[in-house]
Parts: sequence; C-alpha cells; structure tokens
Amino acid sequence: MVTIDAMGCQKAIAKKIIQKEADYVLAVKGNQGHLSSAIRDFFDMAHEENFKQLSHHFHEEIDKAHGRVEHRRYWLTEDLSSIKDLTSKWVGLKSIGMVESQRHIGDKVTVDRRYFICSLHETDDLFTKAVRRHWRVENELHWVLDVSFREDHSPIRRDNGAENMATTRHITLNMLRQEKTCKKGIKAKRFKAALDSDYAEKVISTVF
Repeated sequence: MVTIDAMGCQKAIAKKIIQKEADYVLAVKGNQGHLSSAIRDFFDMAHEENFKQLSHHFHEEIDKAHGRVEHRRYWLTEDLSSIKDLTSKWVGLKSIGMVESQRHIGDKVTVDRRYFICSLHETDDLFTKAVRRHWRVENELHWVLDVSFREDHSPIRRDNGAENMATTRHITLNMLRQEKTCKKGIKAKRFKAALDSDYAEKVISTVF
C-alpha cells in the first residue's frame, strides 16, 4: 500500500504503483484542478443528503489526548460518476474517498476535509488504515521538524525558497537520524554539529 500527499498525486506515479502490483491512496488537492473540484463537489452534495443515495463504506473513530478531542469520519465509494471523464487517465483507479476531521480544543472547533483517489474497492478496510498510518507518520515528522528546526517559524516564503528549505531540513534530519555515535536527541545533535566541525563531517558522511 502506497500513500502519498498531493505532490505525489500524478498519473505517472499511479501507473508505476499499479505496475509494481501495489495499491495506492493518493491525496487530492488544488494541484489537480478539475479532479479536485469534482471530487469535492461530489462529496459536498452527498454530505448534504447524508449519503443516503450513495453506495459507500463508512468508518468513524474518536481520539482524546492532551485536552484535544478529534472525531474522524471516513467515506469511500466506487461511484466515479463525478470524474468519469478522467478515470481512464488514472491507471487502477477504483474509488474516491473523503476524510472529515473535527477537532475540539477547549471552546474552539475546527473541521477539515481531505479527499483521495484510490485503487481500493469500497468494501476494503485498508482505506481507513492507510490514511491513519500516513497521518501518524506525517504528524510525527512535522513535530520533529518544528521542535528541532523551528520549521513553523521560518520566514522564508518567496519563490521556491520554502520548498528548497523543506527539502534541506528533511535531508538534514535523515542524516542526523543515521548518525548513531551521539546518543542524544535530534535537536542536541544539530547543535553539536554546529559547534563541532568534526562531528558535522561525521553526520554528512552518513550519506556516502
């Protein structure tokens, strides 16, 4: 099972995954213009009708931690009528999905919806598991980047600067994780590398 964020929602990638006899769950956002808007409009209409007229698989779960309550709902359907003009372009496409995440933090309530294209049948439970595990990896990675690299405080926004720095942070994080002689956390390792050129060379050498 391959899960990828919207940057990886590309026809060539979907085709390669199927050729390797795997399945995919690909996030769909604005970078896939018509596909994104068609799926969003389809689920908005289905949601208004409480999904009564739609064959689908549904799952929900509630997480409580650190004063936060998160209610997640998952829908997966093989009804591709909203994107029938695009289905032939996506190898292996069998279903589309939506995940609604409702977060309660104190008195504040936020609702976020994400959309996906999948090579799964709507009877599969893999959609829920795939999205949940992908978010877990994503959240853990984001937490490390924010704490150790203060990524959320970066003022870099112009042109490709933000994307280039994000790539640099990911490479640096991977090198620091692979360096095993220092038994400290990522933030401490990064600080040590800034003060000790010999240790910095040792970190860099992990990629060679």
